[in-house]
Amino acid sequence: MRTDQTFATGCEQPVLAVSLELAAAKWKVALHDGRREQPAVHTVARPEAGARLQAVLDLVEAHRDKWLLPSGARIVVSYEAGQDAFWICRALQARHIECYVVDAASIPVERHRRRAKTDRLDAIKLVINLRAWLRGERERMHVVHVPSAQDEASRHLMRERGQLQKEVLQHLDRMRKLLATLGCWEDVAHRTFAERLARGEVRCHDGEPLPPELRERLLRECERRAFSAQQLAILEKTRQASVPAPARARSAALAHLKGIGEVGASRLALELYWRDFHNRRQVGACVGLVPQPYDSGESQTDQGISKQGNRRVRALLVEMAWTWLRYQPGRVLTQWFHRRTPGHGTEPTRPAYRNRRGGAAPCDRPVALSEEWRDTRGRTAEVSFSWPGIMRGAKLKDGQITRFEENMPVPAAGC
Repeated sequence: MRTDQTFATGCEQPVLAVSLELAAAKWKVALHDGRREQPAVHTVARPEAGARLQAVLDLVEAHRDKWLLPSGARIVVSYEAGQDAFWICRALQARHIECYVVDAASIPVERHRRRAKTDRLDAIKLVINLRAWLRGERERMHVVHVPSAQDEASRHLMRERGQLQKEVLQHLDRMRKLLATLGCWEDVAHRTFAERLARGEVRCHDGEPLPPELRERLLRECERRAFSAQQLAILEKTRQASVPAPARARSAALAHLKGIGEVGASRLALELYWRDFHNRRQVGACVGLVPQPYDSGESQTDQGISKQGNRRVRALLVEMAWTWLRYQPGRVLTQWFHRRTPGHGTEPTRPAYRNRRGGAAPCDRPVALSEEWRDTRGRTAEVSFSWPGIMRGAKLKDGQITRFEENMPVPAAGC
């Protein structure tokens, strides 16, 4: 089977394509120069990360000499995004080697019920797709934007904060459920609960003392909860000062919008706006809010949003959409939402409530675009919403919709 339909001619620039199939124990390395049917596949199993990467570079140099490629031949390396993140890409780029990180879900595969899958086959498939992508076939794979080392490190500030909050809640919930098995409904979140537990004042429903084993376990849970809360308090004191200056500026711009707080603005600045977006479609695709229609033959179904990309940002945007509706009731987007979900009073009916839950998702995309709306350059962003029959080509400036192409009333000035 031929792996590459186009062979290099004398007038083409020689390109040595290299793909890495990464695993903890070993790496599979596939190399192809476009002048042969089968790529060369090797296994690298050095125990240290630096030595393993150097072994890959030695393989590249050996095959460049073996295949009589010029010393200035273009070398392109690709690997799938995974637990190794981007350190390999940065290390290769530091050596002036072109490297791309690929979204694994974007690589087309056979749709047979059973198909062969090995690391060797995956490496071969990846190097074939890399050569096709270099020829201009962009649908073969999608390349991931690689953040800088500082941008990647800054993400840990908000992610650790969320993890510590989750751990505190887990400890409280665990203690509450353990006490509920004995009919004890104590307020475990009270600041004096640990002291009362140590003194033996927390008792069962009938006044009997807690079993010593359960009491010791609850004391250890209290210690772990106190330690997590202490770490969270320290992080809160140093978090704002640890955020890089560019992210602080973007966070301050986002915080000017009603419904977006300081913490949410910081998370958006660090998780989403570390990169530049050239158009609205890139923003929607990055957060997984683009529509996924299914239109084949007589079957036409709206599958909802793609739910691809950064799930943390997508969950944050859903929360911001509800606060947007609450704190900006005069906006056109909010009024459209209320008209779309009738019966949204203080006690909505069950169908209306269900519609409201699904209807808040379209509000996420304008929230995600708000940073670009408040661009310091003062440009007017052209936004094409994906809401069939509702809006087409709305023009927005400073977060406010100013014109519709369809017949929808615009609120009076000052709303």
